[in-house]
Amino acid sequence: MKVLVVDDDKTTRKMLSLILKTKGYEVVTAENGIEALQKLGLEEINLILIDMNMPYMDGIEFTKQVRANQQFCEIPIIMITTEADEEERKRAYDAGVDDYLIKPTNATEISESMKKIMKKIFSKNV
Repeated sequence: MKVLVVDDDKTTRKMLSLILKTKGYEVVTAENGIEALQKLGLEEINLILIDMNMPYMDGIEFTKQVRANQQFCEIPIIMITTEADEEERKRAYDAGVDDYLIKPTNATEISESMKKIMKKIFSKNV
């Protein structure tokens, strides 16, 4: 399974990549939504972890564009952000994210979110 990690913070990208790689996932990274959209066109991505606040294109706009694209609209998206405000969470879900985690997060929380999403996807396809 290949995961796209999108965050403008290099340390966060490295930390998330390390967590995912130790769980056996292949990881592709991007610094912002524009770069992430380009990578979606080049790689077969199975899941996206994205930050909300980034330059050039934030996680909300990225999610809207992915959901509007027939080719990518089914890819699960988990937003990982420092935004704990309920209004921001609502904006993220309205844009189409599948789950919303608040930083700082840990490997267990990320794994549980991914498992929950995969279980939901597989139950739809049965």
